[in-house]
Amino acid sequence: MSEPAPPSTSRRARSVWLTLIGAGALAGALAAVVRDLGRHQPASPPPGPNALGARSSAAPAPTNPPASASSGSEPVPASAPKPEPAEVAFPGLLSEELSEQKAALLLEMQRDLKLAPQAFDRVSTLINASRWLSQGNPKVTEHPMTRAECRAIRDKAPPLPSGDPRCGHENMVPLYDPSQGETGDSARVCIDQYEFPNLPCEYPLVWVHAHETVELCAALGKRICDAHEWEGACAGELKPAETEYAFGQRRMMIEYLHNQERKIVWAYGPEKHHEKCATMSKKSASCNVIDWGICGSNTYPAGAFPECRSPLGVFDQHGNAAEHMNMPLKPEQLASRGGLGETEMKGSWFIFSTYEAHPDDCRWRAPMWHKTRMDDPTSHRNYHLGFRCCSDIKPSKP
Repeated sequence: MSEPAPPSTSRRARSVWLTLIGAGALAGALAAVVRDLGRHQPASPPPGPNALGARSSAAPAPTNPPASASSGSEPVPASAPKPEPAEVAFPGLLSEELSEQKAALLLEMQRDLKLAPQAFDRVSTLINASRWLSQGNPKVTEHPMTRAECRAIRDKAPPLPSGDPRCGHENMVPLYDPSQGETGDSARVCIDQYEFPNLPCEYPLVWVHAHETVELCAALGKRICDAHEWEGACAGELKPAETEYAFGQRRMMIEYLHNQERKIVWAYGPEKHHEKCATMSKKSASCNVIDWGICGSNTYPAGAFPECRSPLGVFDQHGNAAEHMNMPLKPEQLASRGGLGETEMKGSWFIFSTYEAHPDDCRWRAPMWHKTRMDDPTSHRNYHLGFRCCSDIKPSKP
């Protein structure tokens, strides 16, 4: 998919950005954009209104999946609609509305996730270097719930699980298998409770390439999760990697064997109830192909559905944004062992109450939709596709 040409930006937006990330980070971001412009031809131009206003005001697996399927199976026609003329007054910089959206999000991450200066600078550079990576195109996105409404819901809910200090990061919980007598004390890995940026009542980051998820997790001192870790977090039982992949088989067979033998369960219980999760939003009426200019990321604030959580304290693994994860085809490709495999889409997204495009139980694995290596710079991205990170727990010293 081609990327849009950057639009014009106001002097105030440039000032906001320069203040936020500093001259050094700006140089890195501009260099990344210049490299990006060399790889892609422009499509439709990004951004427009509404981001900051939303912050404070109301609002066997098939190899060729059908055209009605979700993230990985939405068809991109050979001849895309003719893009609108691009406005290029200051190449590489974002529109005022989108740059303000990003600036506000980054400051919130710095404050609430207690980011060290180096981590903040790196995350800022990565997010600002991409012309699409965001909480959605402000011009067309219509969030069905405000952050304030989310906070009110959570305030009225019974006590909700919080992060565990053993994870070493804010808003993360340990993964283990209670069915085998394990407890959090024996856990060796943690996962974000919320979709990235891992903040309750904040909208998830979407339009993200798989390689960007790897880089963003690393910038925070974390890593991308392996498919079985995400599944174990959802089902409430983390199984050993050796039992969760048919290593040595072709990917199609790995998926097929796993799906045939999987225990069907949702984060909230053994029966499907879409209304418990962020699945009741709508798709933009004009969104007939995957395109920045016409597809709104109509997500809910993370954690806005207190019942949509796993036994281990992880929210929104059904609905809201689908999530990039790492699919290892051999042991050395496990992210938990320092490797990278291929792209895998986990979970479901925000319209599943009315359009169930594919199964979304915890342990279901998607077909090879838009399959690439995780570190491929051209990997798939989508208006309803985000991610979350994992982090390895360092063994305590005797």
